[in-house]
Amino acid sequence: MEIKSDKNWVERGYSSLFETYNTRNFTYDEAQEFLTNNTITKASVVANLLSTLRKQGLLEVSQDPSDARKKLYRMIPKEDQIAAILEPRGTLDRGELERLLKRAADLIRTRVDYKFILIPLFLKRISDKWEDEFEEAKNEAVSDGYTEQEAVLEASKATYHTFDLPTEYLWENIRQESGRLPEVFSRALKEISVRNPELSDVFSTVEFADFARNEENAIILQQLVELFSEKRLADVSPDILGDAYEWILRYFAPQRAKEGEVYTPREVIRILVQALDPKPEMSVYDPASASNGMLIEAYNHVMHMEGKAAADRVFLFGQEANGKTLGLGKMNMYIHDIRNVQIELGDTLLYPKFKVDGGLRQFDRVVANPPWNQDGYGGDTLKGADLPRRFSYGQVNHDSADWVWVQHMLASANDSGRVAVVLDTGSLFRGGKELSVRSKILKADLLEAVVLTAEKLFYNTSAPGALLFFNKAKRADRRGKVLFVNGSGTFVKHPDVRKLNSMTPEQISLIAGTVREWREEEGFSRVVSFEEIEKQDGNLNVTLYVAPDVVSEEVDLAETWAELRQVDLAIAETEKKLAGFLLELGVDV
Repeated sequence: MEIKSDKNWVERGYSSLFETYNTRNFTYDEAQEFLTNNTITKASVVANLLSTLRKQGLLEVSQDPSDARKKLYRMIPKEDQIAAILEPRGTLDRGELERLLKRAADLIRTRVDYKFILIPLFLKRISDKWEDEFEEAKNEAVSDGYTEQEAVLEASKATYHTFDLPTEYLWENIRQESGRLPEVFSRALKEISVRNPELSDVFSTVEFADFARNEENAIILQQLVELFSEKRLADVSPDILGDAYEWILRYFAPQRAKEGEVYTPREVIRILVQALDPKPEMSVYDPASASNGMLIEAYNHVMHMEGKAAADRVFLFGQEANGKTLGLGKMNMYIHDIRNVQIELGDTLLYPKFKVDGGLRQFDRVVANPPWNQDGYGGDTLKGADLPRRFSYGQVNHDSADWVWVQHMLASANDSGRVAVVLDTGSLFRGGKELSVRSKILKADLLEAVVLTAEKLFYNTSAPGALLFFNKAKRADRRGKVLFVNGSGTFVKHPDVRKLNSMTPEQISLIAGTVREWREEEGFSRVVSFEEIEKQDGNLNVTLYVAPDVVSEEVDLAETWAELRQVDLAIAETEKKLAGFLLELGVDV
């Protein structure tokens, strides 16, 4: 059984061409005829082979002096360096990987769904990793006394691999089918899903055969495959690869926001997670998990504080209503090398998947950015979805499910659990049934802090967001009170998107630390009693309680007066010229 790889394929082509032509010139047609007649490779991938050899510095290309339309090729004799050149082991850093993805993004721009970058990226990663695992297992088998052939068979078994991949669908074998890439990609994803059922949600998000019916898309796919073939991804750390995945989501977020897809800014996620401060052995649940950014950040938070072994002891749970989004979220988890996670498909409000003993399963930390002002979840709709203590603070109108989500999250937190949620600021002060629910939750002494974010942080709206923090076990000194934090002025201009704002790590830590430590700071944060909130009719609008300091600007009156006089003179001069033009036209002024 032969296991083909980048090294075998390219080295075989190099050796055959060098043996035949040595350092003599040859044409593309001659190379194609020789390679295909001798079954060294297929005609459809000769161009890929020559391109790879040229990039590796093993092939020289020049113009044919007798015909300017043709090229001449000449092999470069570097036999002592072939192994090192053809099997690069250098680890990509974050900048190199992002530059690679930027080139991929430029290829598809907004014409193609970004999933057609993510899926090939993921497939290249697991294929490269499979080959490394194969080599390691084969060498170990040989050292244990297996013959070479027996070792190959042994190392190909699924038990030695993170994912079970058919050898014919390893990346380089797919790449050689350049003339049938869409068809081969589709077959590969289906077969890999059969062998690895956990990937079925991931690979069901795209259909390459349908995608490539458009000739332009077929060319884009071919270009993406060649682009990703430039680098090995097996040795890229999960942190860097995960950040690259997030970079793609962020890069396309403005366009996707126009199409209704919500991307939670990582700055907001980090505020929530740092304030909740999850620990090893805790469970973390996101009922609107989407790309799983909240859960991944919870894992990364623990890893940063206590190391990977501790992070692997955090138990992650999520539910997502959109099947395609769920698949991409699972892929995000695999790319980050996070396995201790359970993600379920379904409408959380109507069909919650995490239940136990006839009620909701409860967790240590619950965090989410649910759809803002989601309609269609009034009392009548949710009657069949009610569970003990789930909506105990009351039902709301069909117009907005904000406080339905809050109640579900509170019911999903255990007796010492803490909850953080991102809502539209309107949820802080709307009246009617929402006010009734809000007041009951406030009187139950569950609300611990409310944060107003800056404007233009979110890709789908320029409005600020409201971050609400709840605690099922508030400390005695915090009972009967709520901390309000006005973060409306805590931002910097977004480095890439002109109309957006962003936040520095220091600003994120400032807000998260203020919530966690319940700090008061003039013009930024303030602890407010329930009595004062009741005087405002239960209104939780942050600006009622914390008005930011207004920095007065010193004005030089003499200078300002001089500037105004210059403006007046300019206006007078313009009016004079205009009157002259009108007189010339015979208009009486």
